[in-house]
Amino acid sequence: MKKYINYIATVILCITFAHCKKDFLSVSSPSNVDDNFVTSTPSETFKTLSWCYANYRQNCIMGTYRWNDPVGSDAETYPEENSSNNLNGILRPDLLPIDAVAGGFNNLYSTLARASKVAGLIAAKDAYKNDVAAGKATDWTQLYGEAVTMKAFCYFNLIKHFGDVPYGYENNYVEDYTLNSRFAIYDTLIASLKTAEPLMYKLGEGGVTAERFSRTYCNALIGELALYAGGYQTIRTDVSGLYGKLSFDKKGTEQFNCVYARRTDYLDYYKIAKQYLQAAIDNKGTSQLITTDGRTYANNPFQRHFQYFHDLQVSPESLFEVGNIQGGQQATTSEYPYAFGRPSDGGGTNAAPTKTFGALRIIPTVYYGEYESGDKRRDPSITVTGSNGDGNEKMLSFVPGNKTTGGISTNKWDENRMNPPYIAAQRNSGMNWPVLRMADVILMLAEAKAELGESGDAVNLVNQIRQRAFGNASHNISGGLSSDALKDAIWQERKLELLGEGTRRWDMIRSGKFSERAVAVRQEMTNMINALKAQGYYRFSNGNVISSYIWTKKVNLTSPLTYDTPDSTNGALYPGWRGQYDYRTVAAVSGKVVGTTLNVSIKGLFTYIDRNSAEATSLQSNGYVRTNWGIDIVNSATSYDRNVLSGITSAGDPPRYYWPIPFETISKSKGKVTNGYGLAH
Repeated sequence: MKKYINYIATVILCITFAHCKKDFLSVSSPSNVDDNFVTSTPSETFKTLSWCYANYRQNCIMGTYRWNDPVGSDAETYPEENSSNNLNGILRPDLLPIDAVAGGFNNLYSTLARASKVAGLIAAKDAYKNDVAAGKATDWTQLYGEAVTMKAFCYFNLIKHFGDVPYGYENNYVEDYTLNSRFAIYDTLIASLKTAEPLMYKLGEGGVTAERFSRTYCNALIGELALYAGGYQTIRTDVSGLYGKLSFDKKGTEQFNCVYARRTDYLDYYKIAKQYLQAAIDNKGTSQLITTDGRTYANNPFQRHFQYFHDLQVSPESLFEVGNIQGGQQATTSEYPYAFGRPSDGGGTNAAPTKTFGALRIIPTVYYGEYESGDKRRDPSITVTGSNGDGNEKMLSFVPGNKTTGGISTNKWDENRMNPPYIAAQRNSGMNWPVLRMADVILMLAEAKAELGESGDAVNLVNQIRQRAFGNASHNISGGLSSDALKDAIWQERKLELLGEGTRRWDMIRSGKFSERAVAVRQEMTNMINALKAQGYYRFSNGNVISSYIWTKKVNLTSPLTYDTPDSTNGALYPGWRGQYDYRTVAAVSGKVVGTTLNVSIKGLFTYIDRNSAEATSLQSNGYVRTNWGIDIVNSATSYDRNVLSGITSAGDPPRYYWPIPFETISKSKGKVTNGYGLAH
C-alpha cells in the first residue's frame, strides 16, 4: 500500500521553512526564495503540505488518548483506577493542570499555520488563478483545497476541545490577540471550504486516496462543521460580548460561568449540513458503504471495513484515514491500535502478540443490554477476551487496570487479525488511524434530515446501516417514527455503529442530552451492581444476563482465530471474532507459544448458571472452571462509579468537556484570553 504521509516530509519542511516548531503566536513566514521553491511544482508543494499530515498524526492528539473522546461517554470508559489520564473523559477537566495538553494545542496551531501559508502561496500563482478561471480541477486547485481543508480541520479540533480560541493570527508575529467566538470561526471556515471544494478531486481522482483530503471529505467536513455549529454545546457566560448578537436556547442550570445551549437559528446550520453531507455522498468518488463481503471465511460487511486496516490497506468506506508506516527506518507510531485495540499482555518486542494497552473499554450495560439479537456489529466491536502474549487467548477481567484487566474492550483493532501480525515491536503495526467513514456521513445526514422534519428520508438512511448490520431488512426501524423518537433512534444507531470511534461523546453533547444520558447510564450501572451483589446476576430488558461468575476452560481449535458463528451453544466460537492468530507459524516467536489449548471456551456469558446447579456440576466435570466475572465489578464499584462520567451529578449540569488553554497563550494575551468553565488559570 502506498503511504503518502511519511517522515521524509518533515525533513523537507525543515529545509524549506526555517522554523519547524514554534508557538502559534510566533510562526514566522519563510523567505521569498523559500516560497518560490515550495510552490515550484505540485510535487514540491505536496511535500511541504505532507508535513501537516505527519505533524497532525504525531503531535496533535494521541498523547491524550485522542483528547479522551473515545473514553468519556455513556458507552465507553477508561480502565484504570484513580488515573489522571481520563479526567477530561469523566467530565472533571477542572482537576487538570493548565498545560495538560499544551503540546497538542500548539501543534494544531503550527499545523494550520503551515497549511494556511501553503494555501496563500498557491492562491498567488498564475497557474492556480488560470485553473480557477477555467473552472477545472487540477493539481493546483486540489492542493489549495487540501491546504484550506487542513486549516479548517485543525481549527475544528481546537474548537471542539478548547471552545472559543484565538483565530486568524497564523504566520504573523502578534503581541495583541484575543479570544474569538467559535460561532464566527465556524462561519469563516465553512465559507472558505465552500469556495475550495468545487475544484478539489473526488476520492480516487488525481491519485488522491483517503489518506489525503479530497472533495469528498471536504464536503463532509462542511456538513460536520455545520452540525457542530448548530448543535448543543457548553458556552461561556463570563466574557461579555463574546458571541455578539447571537441568542441561545439554554438547558439546565448555569454553573462555573458556563451554560449548555444551542443557538436559536440552529436550523440554518442543519440545512447547510444536509446540503453538504448529501454532496459528500453524491461526490463519493471511489468511497462507498461496504455492503458485501467477498471473503470465503467470513460474511460480515461491517467488520470488512476494519479488516482493511489490519491488511494495511485503505478502506473503501473511509473518507479520511491518517496514514501510518509499519516498522523499518520510516516507521510511524501506530498509536491507535495500541491505545484502543484489543488488549494484550505481551511484551514490548517479539511477543505473540506484543503489548496493547487498551485504554478504551466498553461499559458492560451497552454490551449486554443494547444490541439486538442478530446484530453482526456486536462481536467485531466488543470483545470479552484478549491475548496473553504467548499465543494464548485470555479472558479479560473487570478488575481495574490495563491490558487484560480493566473490563471488556473494543474489538475493532486487533493485531491478531493482521496476516501476519507485526511482532517485532509494540506501536509499530502500521495500521492507519481512522477519522471519518461513509456510515458516519450517512447517519449525520439522517440526523440533519430528522431535525429538519424530513422523517421519511431520515428513516431510509438509518435503515441502510441496519440492513448491513443484520444482513436483511427484518430489523428496519419503522417508517412511522418522527420527531424526538426518530432522533433518539438515530443517536442509538450511531452509538452501536460507531462505538469506540470517538463519536459518541460528541453525539451526546450535540443532542442536548449529555447530562441526562450520563445520569441514566450511571443509574443503570448502579442497578446492575446492586443486583449482582444481591442475587449474583442482572437481567437486561433484552433478556441477556450478566452474572457474577462464568465458566471457562482452555480448548484446542484447528483454526485458533475465530469469526462469526450462528451456534451460540459453542463456547469456543461464541461470541465470535476473538481467538488468536496461530503464532506457531511465525518463526520469530513460534518458540514462545505455550501449550496447544490456545482458545478459551466460555459458558454462562449471557445466562445465569447457579454454582450449585446440576449444570455447574456438569461443566466442572468437563474441565470448566468457575471464573470471576461481574463480581469484580461489584468489588470495584467505587472505581466504576468514578470512571463513568462522575463529573455529572444531575441532569441539569452543563457538561464540561474542554481542555485548558495553555499558560503561555493566556499569560501573553494581556488578559484577553482566559480559561472559563472553572478550568485552571
